[in-house]
Amino acid sequence: MTPRKEKILSSVVTGYVKSGEPVGSKAIADEIGVSSATVRNEMADLIELGLLEQPHTSAGRIPSRKGYREYVDHLMKVPQLREEEKRYLDSLLLGSAYDPERLLACVSQVLASVTKFAAAATSPSGRTAQVKAVQFVQTSRRTAMLILMSSAGTMKNRVFHCDFDLTSEILRVFFRVFNEKVTGRDVADITPAFLQSMGASLGELSILVGSPLMALLEVARDTMQTEVYQSGQMNLLFYPELEQGGVRRIMNFLEQKRDLVELLTQRPGRVTVLIGEESGQPELRSSSVVVSRYGIGTQDAGALAVLGPIRMDYGKIVAVLRYLTQQVEQMLTVLMREE
Repeated sequence: MTPRKEKILSSVVTGYVKSGEPVGSKAIADEIGVSSATVRNEMADLIELGLLEQPHTSAGRIPSRKGYREYVDHLMKVPQLREEEKRYLDSLLLGSAYDPERLLACVSQVLASVTKFAAAATSPSGRTAQVKAVQFVQTSRRTAMLILMSSAGTMKNRVFHCDFDLTSEILRVFFRVFNEKVTGRDVADITPAFLQSMGASLGELSILVGSPLMALLEVARDTMQTEVYQSGQMNLLFYPELEQGGVRRIMNFLEQKRDLVELLTQRPGRVTVLIGEESGQPELRSSSVVVSRYGIGTQDAGALAVLGPIRMDYGKIVAVLRYLTQQVEQMLTVLMREE
């Protein structure tokens, strides 16, 4: 790859992404200041290298998947977002900044709106989290809500019913006992066997805590689940390269929560671009996925992602994902400290 070949490949990628039409030699010759014949010769070499394709004999060239990979890895320039763009993105997130679940749902909507592709955000997984605190809120004479806060930044709740009237004194006892027994423990440790042992250790109190113990088990299971917030799937209908069957396959994949979560579990601390078959998912062979992992404090937590056709403006998407990832990290870390 000579510098001139790199310029031509980069021009073909950016031109094709912008127009959706094969890029001709004359347009590139005018752009980089050489003759059309020179560009055609270089394009022929790039075709031999597998970096460009020629859809028709008389047509211009388009990037191959290998060409996109070369561009993303070595040639792409990630733009700096302008201050007004950052302020706009911040304004969209502001209303959800104090609720982790609303924030992640909002981020997926913002990503879909800004990129015009499908977007997803995953909640922090609680599989390796510890119980940070357990709270109780009375909701009626005989019902209360148990809230479990975890070190992964999640806050799950369950309403439980008792066969006796609840008082503020009883709720204070629940608060003291539950926090003594489970605060600092791994959420994964809260199993039926552990709760049975916990109940047995409480002596006479055990007759009071049956319902809240079941609520604790349920919220622990909820905490260990990874939630996926999706938006913008209908955007994919507007890209002709994703024929109807391709969109349907992508939609079907997005409904498979476990496979989607596994796909988005990429290397922390970087933005990963998966082009076509690189995703390892047959349904996504005609699309690309751009994934950014976010953390809470020093702990890897979840992912933000954009999914669309292979013809996408990767530099812009990476810039937006980096900024939103940074903002989500800051907001969730602040929420954890406040809790």
